[in-house]
Amino acid sequence: MHEDLQPLALLLAQAERQRYDALAEQLKAETARRAAEAQAEQLVAYRREYEQRWSAEFCREGKIELVRCYQGFIHRLTQAVEQQERVAAHAAVQVERAEAIVRGHELRAAALKKLVERRLRQSEANDARLEQKESDDRAVRASWNRLTAPGPARL
Repeated sequence: MHEDLQPLALLLAQAERQRYDALAEQLKAETARRAAEAQAEQLVAYRREYEQRWSAEFCREGKIELVRCYQGFIHRLTQAVEQQERVAAHAAVQVERAEAIVRGHELRAAALKKLVERRLRQSEANDARLEQKESDDRAVRASWNRLTAPGPARL
């Protein structure tokens, strides 16, 4: 790579590292979101199972103290479910934010890559033009030297 492209290459390498770091953060956020959603689903399933088990128990015998205890626990369990759903929603927002950051880093890296490629092509074209010019100059000098060289008379 040409020396004048080295700063751009360094910028590209940095942008790619940032993109990889952002992808890692996105993966962490996605893992946290899935874990929070799974936890919320488990709590909902436990609450449903608990309600079914105790509704059958209340059909047989329903002491008021037991009903109050059940209602208090269901209330706290419902609060836990709602809290976990908020945690899952927050995790989903974090995933969206991480995805947006990744997209930004991907765009920056792609733009820098295109710029490096374009500058490299320009540099190669300039080098080719310079080489062609030098070759043409050598040919002109050689031709001139042949014409002006002392030698047999030409007609």
